Amino acid sequence: MTKLITITPAKPFNEAKTRLATILSPEQRVKLSQTLLKQSIKTALSIGPVVVVSRGYAVRCAAKQAGARAIAEIIPDLNAAISQGIAFALAERADAALVLPLDLPLLTLSELQTLVDLGMQTNPSIIIAPCRRNQGTNALLLRPPTLIAPQFGDNSFAAHQLAAQAAGVKAKIYRSPGLTHDLDTPDDWRQIAGLGFSPLTFNLAEPSNNLDAL
Repeated sequence: MTKLITITPAKPFNEAKTRLATILSPEQRVKLSQTLLKQSIKTALSIGPVVVVSRGYAVRCAAKQAGARAIAEIIPDLNAAISQGIAFALAERADAALVLPLDLPLLTLSELQTLVDLGMQTNPSIIIAPCRRNQGTNALLLRPPTLIAPQFGDNSFAAHQLAAQAAGVKAKIYRSPGLTHDLDTPDDWRQIAGLGFSPLTFNLAEPSNNLDAL
């Protein structure tokens, strides 16, 4: 049976979601980050073990309380943190790795399971879930975990496809509402609100009226 480990990189709570600063207070952003962490871990644990890689001590403690493993980020770099998680997955004898960011408030277990099932159809396998702008990557499944190096950052969707091509593997693209809509900017907030998302889902006060002026 294939063993899959989910890898979630996470910034310290007080450094996360800074692009929402125009509509959320620092306290709201921390609470949002905490809730997204717990929600993501809960969903991902349904398909297998989860490891959170973070410089934040509070993040690692919260991750452990939610049932995940947690390791301290050595180099403050997103792809380095993911590579660290991949090394952990290999040490745990994982056959596949799923890189899953925290900023997916609409993600459902059904969507995640569909992505994983797609990845289990072939070996080797690369599944990419792009953001709604088709620029970033909101989930990346690798089987085996070292099939390509993570290319997260600007235009990572294209970068991951090129890396797959260089590895001789045709990447499969998976889109779903929960994986398409990430939450990083005020525009993301408005897009998600248009799908019926409410800030009260996260027990937050309503966003600032500054949102109306954007």
